[in-house]
This record gives sequence, C-alpha cells and structure tokens, in this order.
Amino acid sequence: MNFILKNSQFLQIIIILIATIISCTFISNAPEKSSAQIQNPRKSTDHDFSYFESLNKPIFKSKNQSSSSSSSNSYSNSLIEKKIENDCSVWSRACGEEILEMATKPENVKWIKSIRRKIHENPELAFEEHETSALIRKELDELQVKYRFPLAKTGIRAMIGTGKPPFVAIRADMDALPIQEAVEWEHKSKNAGKMHACGHDAHSAMLLGAARILKARENHLKGTVILIFQPAEEAGNGAKRMIKDGALENVEAIFAMHISHLIPTAVIGSRSGPLLAGCGFFKAVITGELADPILAASSSVISLQGIVSRESNPLDSQVVSVTFLNNGDDDVDVRAKKVEFGGTLRAFSNTSFNLLLKRIEEIIIAQAKVYKCSATVDFFKNSDTIYPPMVNDDRMYQHVQNSVIDLVGPTGFRVAQPVMGAEDFSFYSEIIPAAFFYIGIKNETLGSIHSPHSPHFMIDENALPIGAATHAAIAERYLNKH
Repeated sequence: MNFILKNSQFLQIIIILIATIISCTFISNAPEKSSAQIQNPRKSTDHDFSYFESLNKPIFKSKNQSSSSSSSNSYSNSLIEKKIENDCSVWSRACGEEILEMATKPENVKWIKSIRRKIHENPELAFEEHETSALIRKELDELQVKYRFPLAKTGIRAMIGTGKPPFVAIRADMDALPIQEAVEWEHKSKNAGKMHACGHDAHSAMLLGAARILKARENHLKGTVILIFQPAEEAGNGAKRMIKDGALENVEAIFAMHISHLIPTAVIGSRSGPLLAGCGFFKAVITGELADPILAASSSVISLQGIVSRESNPLDSQVVSVTFLNNGDDDVDVRAKKVEFGGTLRAFSNTSFNLLLKRIEEIIIAQAKVYKCSATVDFFKNSDTIYPPMVNDDRMYQHVQNSVIDLVGPTGFRVAQPVMGAEDFSFYSEIIPAAFFYIGIKNETLGSIHSPHSPHFMIDENALPIGAATHAAIAERYLNKH
C-alpha cells in the first residue's frame, strides 16, 4: 500500500511539471502588452485622437481643384489608426470635450497658427483672394474634402458628411483691407498698403481647423456640413455673389464667427435678435441756377439731424451722419451752382432702416425746394453698399449658446451688446435661420487691444483652436439635434 502511494505521488508531480512547461510556453508566445496598457487600460469611453498625431505624415492629395476627388479610398481610415469609440448618438458634454481635446493638441495648435500667419503675410483685397483661396483648396485637397470652386470668383463651398440632409453651413471671410500694417512682427504683411486688419485671416484658419476636426469625425455626422469660404466681405458684398452662385443650396441653417477685441481671448459672445446694424450710404446733389444751393445744403444737413433726435424711438438706436460736403469749386468769389454732400445711416431693424431711407430723401428734396433748388439723392442700391441688419434667429442663438457651454463651460460664453458695425453675413440671415457670434482676442499683455480696421490691429492666436472647436461643435451638434 505504501509503495503504490509513493508511485502515485511521483506520477502526479510529473503531470504537474509537464502542465507547467506547456503553460509557460504558451504565455511566452503571446503578444506583449506595453507598460502604458498595463498601467492605463483603455476604457470604452476613451477616444483616439491619432488623427492629429498624423498631421506631420504625408497625406494623400487630390489633384482636382474644381471639385476634390470623390475616390472610394476615403479619408477616414487613411489618417485615423483607430476609430473614435464615442459616436455621440445622444449629444453630451463628453462630445464637446472630445472635440476640444482634438482642437487643442499641440501639433494642431501649431498647424492652425501657421495657416493664419501664411494668410496674414499675403493679404488680398475683395475678389482678389487668389493665393488665399489656393492655400485653402490645397488644405482641403490634403484632407480629401470635396468642394466646389469658384463661387463669386474666388469663393469655395466645401462639404463634409453624408452628402444627405440635413445641411448646415459655417462661413468664414477671406479678404483684407487697404491699410498699411503698423505692427512690427515676424509675419507682417508683405503686400504694401494691404493688411488683414479685421481678422479674416483668423476666420479662414479657424474654419479650416474645423474642417480637420469634422473630417476626422465624419462617420459621426448625421448629415452634411457645408464650409463657405467667402470673398469680399469688406464693402464688396461677397455674400450676395456667393448666394447667387449656389452657396446656400439645400442649406437650412448657417453660422459665422468674428473676432472681437472687446472680449477676453477665447470667450464666445452673442445675443438673440439684433446684433449688428443695417448699413447704408447716401449722396445728395443740390443744384440751383438762380438760387443758393449752399444754403439749401446747409439747411438739409441741419434738418437731417432731427430724424434720430426727434422722430425715432430713443430705445431703438439709429444713426444718420453727414460725412462730407463739397461745392466743387475753390473760387471764393463765385457762387456755387451745385453742392454735393453725403454720409451714412445705420439701424438695428429693417423697419427702422427703411424709414431712414425714406426720410433722408424726403427732407433733402423738401429743403432744396424751400430755397428754390432741385435735389437728387442716391443710396447706391445698385452698388451693393446697403447691408441689412444682422438679426440672430432665437433658436440658432440658443444652439450656439448651448454648444459653447458644453464645449468650454458657462464662463466661456457671455451675452454680447449690439454694435453699429455691419456685416454682409446678414444677407444669409435673410434667407435661412442664422446666428452670428464673436470670439474674443483681447489680451492686454500681448497688445491685442486695438479695434478692427486699425493699422495696429493684432490678435491673440490662442483663440484659434477654440474657434475651430466651436465651429465643429456647433455644426456636429446641429446635425445631431436635427
């Protein structure tokens, strides 16, 4: 009995040793986990941002500039090593945080600043934005983003998403101003007498930044995002030309952003209802062969001041300003036979704006008759110089506010005050629901405190990635909600 027991124990030991050797061999041939995987196991809610880690790698470039290639070799798998796991089918703050993390990756921040600086160095005036447009198309080609070109001569209409409804648009302007830059820095304007003094270089860079984010998340888009790169906002009325050329085809809502030196860097500001004034210009010509047109013009100028001070609602801000008067002759010994004068008008509603147009003409013609003269008034309606008021749609404004708060928290949004500036984005808002909002660039330490259209204007570039993320979040969330 004892002998048999010992042999059984010996056999058990042999079996255990063999099993141990087999197990060790299997484990040694298994794939190894990195220390990072062991220490930080991936959760189901973690997201992969390898898209921006690949920005310095070669990217397939489309050769078709009029409309990017619709090749079956889609962008999504060629630049993203792993799919983003959160599909945001129900929008949450986590979706905004994911977009923000993508936008603020150091390599993406470096890229978006470089884009803005390239555009800033080469400012181009209205409808002359050929190099700017080419740069934007090159970036879209590298992203494999489809687009139509040209619209309004240099404009671009790009598309990301399913190609099916709903369609939501984001717009940026591209043109510069005829101003000599006075800011001395490495990327100062290289074109004499031209400057990006209104931030359109930043607007274009932020919209391109949004394109990168949205393309990386294209499989999560529940519709189509239209990216509008518009020429000639500065008194060239590029918006009307873009609309005429089909920029708003199938689009049901549109959003746009503008920098603001009154708001701290990266803070978003907007409001429901009137945000920017309607703007127009007028020129009057008073003639009198046997009368005194200078006296008639002087009386007209004084009478025009009563429109705002005596006829308008004091709670409804309006402006009528005469900015020049000229009799066309320097000879003080000769009575003038003709006098020209003119100025600008502003109002926050179409009703008030149209009333100003009516009253300016009535007063000038009536005052001319008092002094036995004749008068004509030109509002340049055929020269695209009348901009309607920018009135934010209530629902679109609320969408912007909710998107921003989810993205950066409640301190990242503030209610903005209306200003008398004008924007041709208002033409889009007359056709479809729209919202216009600001992104702050105010930074006293950097000197980013000067108003747009100043030769000393500069921006705090730390706003750029936040602007790109804001665009992307607003667009993706809109598609998700609609």
